[in-house]
Amino acid sequence: MPRYTRESLEELRTRIDLVEVMRPHVDLKKAGASWKACCPFHDERTPSFVIGKGDSHYHCFGCGAHGDAIQFLMQHLKMDFADACQSLAERFQVPLKEVEGNGQQKDPGYSRGKLKEILEKASLLYQFMLLETDEGKSALKYMFERGITRDFLITFRIGLAPKHDGLLKRFLKSEGKVNDELLEAAGLINANKKEFFLERITFPIQDAQGAIIGFSARKFREEVFGGKYINTKETELFKKSRVLFGLSHSRKRIAKEKEAIIVEGQLDALRLIYNGFDFTVAALGTAFGDEHMRELIKLGVQRVFLLFDGDEAGFTAAIKVGDLFQKEGIEVRVGKMADGVDPDDLLLKEGPNGIVKTLFAADEYLLFLYEQLSKKFNPHSPAEKNQLVQEIAQRVRGWNNPVMIYESIKKLAHLAKVPEELLGSSIRSGVAPALLLRSGHALFHSGKKELVDPTAILEGDLLRLLIMVGGSKPEQFLCVRRNLNEEAFHYPLAKKLFLELIKSDAAKRPFDLLQLAESESDGQELAHYVSGLMRRRVNYEKAADLIAETVLKIKERNWLLARDEIMQKIQTTDKTDPQLLELVKRFDELKREPPKII
Repeated sequence: MPRYTRESLEELRTRIDLVEVMRPHVDLKKAGASWKACCPFHDERTPSFVIGKGDSHYHCFGCGAHGDAIQFLMQHLKMDFADACQSLAERFQVPLKEVEGNGQQKDPGYSRGKLKEILEKASLLYQFMLLETDEGKSALKYMFERGITRDFLITFRIGLAPKHDGLLKRFLKSEGKVNDELLEAAGLINANKKEFFLERITFPIQDAQGAIIGFSARKFREEVFGGKYINTKETELFKKSRVLFGLSHSRKRIAKEKEAIIVEGQLDALRLIYNGFDFTVAALGTAFGDEHMRELIKLGVQRVFLLFDGDEAGFTAAIKVGDLFQKEGIEVRVGKMADGVDPDDLLLKEGPNGIVKTLFAADEYLLFLYEQLSKKFNPHSPAEKNQLVQEIAQRVRGWNNPVMIYESIKKLAHLAKVPEELLGSSIRSGVAPALLLRSGHALFHSGKKELVDPTAILEGDLLRLLIMVGGSKPEQFLCVRRNLNEEAFHYPLAKKLFLELIKSDAAKRPFDLLQLAESESDGQELAHYVSGLMRRRVNYEKAADLIAETVLKIKERNWLLARDEIMQKIQTTDKTDPQLLELVKRFDELKREPPKII
């Protein structure tokens, strides 16, 4: 995870205008010295969501939602802490300076905002070349012949890289202080100072917020050198293993509906989005991998549809990608394409109804897997059927969610028409069931997935609630402080965060993530921990009940642990009679006084 200097975070905090951050996402109306809107976190008809003049925090008098700009971006747009900081830094033109592992400041000599500005200007030139010049006529003819309209080209900012090297460089350098180092850092020229994209149709690659971070470029004449598609090389902005093409157009609907369509090609993705399927994404220049999946998990996706090309490579990719999601307990449906057909072809031939029918008829992943592997093994041969079933069962046992494993093993037995007992246990051999039962729970921080036990999940649930509504409902903090202290928390980061929340409450100041990140030695680690917590939804209207319920669960857990600890001591043989009597007395006292909320 990136770490930023304290000074740059402090400058960012002072520059943020909360109203400006929220205006694109919330319909704010002026109300005297304040701003009001219908709350984005619960359904209401009368506005109760308020930002006071000069405030750095919002507050909803209806559901109790409360937070700052960072919290809004993390919860409403599903960003993590680092992405939220970068987004705000670019909006308010604050150069965030990173710190290396040795504590030294990292200085690349340019800002990410400057690179995005250069790429934005390059996109303007490319689109002008396609739509307004004689050179663009042949590329336009090629696109129109493929059923692509002028409106489509404008909507997705598709352009044309000129065939003459040097034109883009001259244009960009005439626009401001741009040198070859910056152009190379943006991926627009190579190490030999030659323009990277020449005589190709360009598709802007955008980050989740819509800023251009690179280009994908397709040749439209066979004699042009290189592969059919080439993409920007990896840069400070563009990491192909993480970027989901089309996410900027689809992010909002994916986060709302918890579903996504995944396709193989850029044009497939854009065509589907344009035709109303604006929950579609594609990988870019690489196979769909674990980090791509994590980007969708951040948005809370619960079901994915795979619409891959109707050929052997498409089937193989669907098996691999489907397994990634099934492993994490996410439902996968595989849409079947006719031989040699891709989603773009299907749309041109049958229109949106063809896609709708394909989605409705999509197979469950296990059925698709069984049918595909049945082409490899003959299910009518006892020996080969055994190989088929065992290969699928082994794959299923590699998944992380025990319920998915159990139900899929049952379904596999039904598909193969064999007794379930023949497939063995649904729990992976050598892995403790207790670990499996909690392996579906994960907190994402430090840029990787970390398995955590129910202790961390339970404590995280309480802290999330306190962060979301504690600042607007002081009685909730009072309840927590009466019933819990720092010793009640066992997960180290949870304990640290609890102390910070209590400190903010005692000082009568709102909890501020940026202030936390800049003021504590491990503040940025805590901020990343918070970004993991906030990916789960909160029912604000039931927050008071949920806080009391979670506090009681923590007290009950600690009560049971204390009893178990005494019982273990009683069962050891090296105790004297007085010691044993004292332990039994303490055990009985605990047993007679189960925990309750005070």
